[in-house]
Amino acid sequence: MLLNLRVFQFSAVFSAPKPQKKAFFPKVVSVRSSPMGSASYVTSSALLFRQMFEKESCTYTYLLADASHPDKPALLVDPVDKAVDRDLSVVKELGLKLIYAINTHVHADHVTGTGLLKSKVSGLQSIISKASNAKADLFVEPGDRISFGDLFLEVRATPGHTQGCVTYVTGEGHNQPQPRMAFTGDALLIRGCGRTDFQGGSSEQLFKSVHSQIFTLPIDTLVYPAHDYKGFSVSTVGEEMVHNPRLTKDQEAFINIMANLNLSYPKMIDIAVPANMVCGLQDVESKCSQSIS
Repeated sequence: MLLNLRVFQFSAVFSAPKPQKKAFFPKVVSVRSSPMGSASYVTSSALLFRQMFEKESCTYTYLLADASHPDKPALLVDPVDKAVDRDLSVVKELGLKLIYAINTHVHADHVTGTGLLKSKVSGLQSIISKASNAKADLFVEPGDRISFGDLFLEVRATPGHTQGCVTYVTGEGHNQPQPRMAFTGDALLIRGCGRTDFQGGSSEQLFKSVHSQIFTLPIDTLVYPAHDYKGFSVSTVGEEMVHNPRLTKDQEAFINIMANLNLSYPKMIDIAVPANMVCGLQDVESKCSQSIS
């Protein structure tokens, strides 16, 4: 299905690469220290990439930009409201033009920074999956592309943690980052995965999503989740296929594991979900109008 081309360069054709079974641990081209003190992989002469951490919700926010483009267009993946000033400071320091704030899903453990960013950055547009049923300026579906300069992210539907979860994957082709990078939200965590007991979650659906949409990516694809609680910052598809203690099991065993996690009720869910359904702040609902249906 083709979406309106006024903003994105979308592609309706999406074919997953054939799965590969052997684990692969990529050689890092180079590692550059970010302004926030964390290391980031430099995988493309065009890509500027930063991984930033919000400690209260243990959330990773990712900044990507096309540094070779005259405008240096940039986007943020999974921004957090409490870290908006930090994010904008980095954007300013690096001379970037922030054009998109995108979410992998409707979060239950923190309020997205999308609404605040829209109030501070003129022309910034919010993006979320159409399946999330949340408010945004633009909606994406499987196979769509989000372009920023000459770089782009592909959209893969990975429901199961919530009904509207998507994974954003850097593209294939000339000047696109290598190895590829997958921003998996809560669908796939490093040595784990998101819970499936609320927001329309389904263990069976999550298992199928990860195996069909993430584990079919090249095994050297770098995995960047929305959260980490154990001090990890990055993994690979190959590593998770071999070492993930939940998703290396068969579907029946996985469903049984997820049914017996006995997790406590998320402390932020009653605040975060209603706010995130309207772009992050109740009073910015009008600014996050549905401009594409």
